Amino acid sequence: MHLTMLKAKLHRARVTHSELEYEGSCAIDGKLLDLAGIREYEQIQIYNVTNGERFTTYAIRAEDGSRIISINGAAAHKASPRDVIIICAFVGLSQQELATYKPTLVYLDENNNVIRTANTIPVQAA
Repeated sequence: MHLTMLKAKLHRARVTHSELEYEGSCAIDGKLLDLAGIREYEQIQIYNVTNGERFTTYAIRAEDGSRIISINGAAAHKASPRDVIIICAFVGLSQQELATYKPTLVYLDENNNVIRTANTIPVQAA
């Protein structure tokens, strides 16, 4: 049996561009892709904290160090510049792989600078 698990997350990224006429995808600063372990052309889920939209697309590489997060093509209808989003990638793992698996979590500030990284999410208290 395989389970689909969170592989990587860019938490609270800010959309910098929304390009309706650009080929569909999400352009992400190459350094952020590398840090999170998200590969170019990998499927990603995007959760828009600002407006509640949730959609699937794929990652493409933006210029390293640019802090670009660009929502492109049809998805541009679902996010606007300055929207706060969460970008997630998932992976299928076997029971054996789960024993030692940890996701890569990258937390960003309002300018898409890395605040911190982690591999666990704190337990939510009542």
